[in-house]
Amino acid sequence: MKPRIHYTKPSITELEVRYATDAAANGWGDKCYDYINRFEEAFKAHLGVKYAIATSSCTGALHMGMAALGIGPGDEVIMADTNWIATAAPIVHLGAKPVFVDILPDSWCLDPDLVEQAITPRTKAIVAVHLYGNLCEMDRLFEIGEKYGISVIEDAAEAIGSVYHGKRAGSMGKFGAFSFHGTKTLTTGEGGMFVTNDPDLYVHVLTLSNHGRARGQIKQFWPDMVGYKYKMSNIQAAIGCGQMERIEELIYRKHEIFSYYREQFKGLPGILLNPEPDGIVNGAWMPTTVFTSETGITREKLQAAFDEENIDARVFFWPLSSLPMFDPVQSNQNAWSIPERAINLPSYHEMNDDEIVRVVSVIRKVTQEMA
Repeated sequence: MKPRIHYTKPSITELEVRYATDAAANGWGDKCYDYINRFEEAFKAHLGVKYAIATSSCTGALHMGMAALGIGPGDEVIMADTNWIATAAPIVHLGAKPVFVDILPDSWCLDPDLVEQAITPRTKAIVAVHLYGNLCEMDRLFEIGEKYGISVIEDAAEAIGSVYHGKRAGSMGKFGAFSFHGTKTLTTGEGGMFVTNDPDLYVHVLTLSNHGRARGQIKQFWPDMVGYKYKMSNIQAAIGCGQMERIEELIYRKHEIFSYYREQFKGLPGILLNPEPDGIVNGAWMPTTVFTSETGITREKLQAAFDEENIDARVFFWPLSSLPMFDPVQSNQNAWSIPERAINLPSYHEMNDDEIVRVVSVIRKVTQEMA
């Protein structure tokens, strides 16, 4: 059997191992925050934002940011139906209601026109998820947010390396949230980052992140509010520091693999790959192929073809409104239809040319068989 090609795995070098080892051996006592502070500073500089808080997950960053905005029972938060549940979970945990709208057929991100139609007096925020490194139409979403007095939040979990007209994904909204899960372009194993340019929001989330203990509080073990425990460990941050020193290399390699796929799929009928329109840089976290319904190519046929070649390929996110804990919104036609004819392609940093060619060959073979 041919060697297994995994859809993703992290790029860890001696640098990250050395930093993590140092944190494990020496990062205690008065040094227990050294790598965390260093990681936050490096991430702020990369993103071009004023404030950053390392967290245990992107979900935690979203949860605290939403809580600090006052989102709670009776409120509504608009988001795309196509997402991982991690975006919706904090909304539900806060007692608010996620309102699922359809996605655009090309970027698979929020449809701004449908966002505006979904606004009610109870709408408190819009969550712009930059799916698979694709970017939402931020200018339009900001116009809507300003018109109705609604915050626009960026879930940039999958968009490290993506750039919207000169601004990095996650740096534009009321706040941004990132994931450093082991599948992501930059990893700390598990982990996330909350970022913002709003000083008051930063202070509030910083307090929430440590059981409600304000940084300036001089009383020992005195919380100022009921908060959360969403802090990143110093050892995780040490890995993140190593990754940040390699961030341009990591982003470049992701885009290099994406560009190769894009070049190889040119001329193949009925196939769409992640878009990269003028003024946009796609961080290319997860190259994804979506086939038109006319091709007859389905998710199941794609999975079977990849399994036959011992290649690990991920399915496109199911619509959240199709899950048993939510009410179905089958009028979201793109969100319900696209997953049935799409697949995520392998794109880990250390993929070699032969492995990439094997992936391309599967897509070509499936396309030719259905022609």
